[in-house]
Amino acid sequence: MIPGGGQPNMQQLLQQAQKMQQDLAAAQEELAGTEVEGQAGGGLVKATVTGSGELRALVIDPKAVDPEDTETLADLVVAAVQAANENAQQLQQQKLGPLAQGLGGMPGLPF
Repeated sequence: MIPGGGQPNMQQLLQQAQKMQQDLAAAQEELAGTEVEGQAGGGLVKATVTGSGELRALVIDPKAVDPEDTETLADLVVAAVQAANENAQQLQQQKLGPLAQGLGGMPGLPF
């Protein structure tokens, strides 16, 4: 119990929560504008995604294109996109991890 029977300063808690939410929104916006790359086959296939995971570009070296073996090309594309998404997830953890943990400790917030 708080000395004097008072309540915690709810206004201050609400201001802190609002600041954290604003920081989180700014970080999410920054992620959406940041691009990361993943590659496969020693760079034969490169995928570019945003920090939020949206595929933006796919570059395929002509050496990777064999009309007789489209399965390998498909595997390289999948691997490059997966690598790019893993890089995006790491970026998300760097940018959002500390903010989300801070918000998770605030009572009454849906995080």
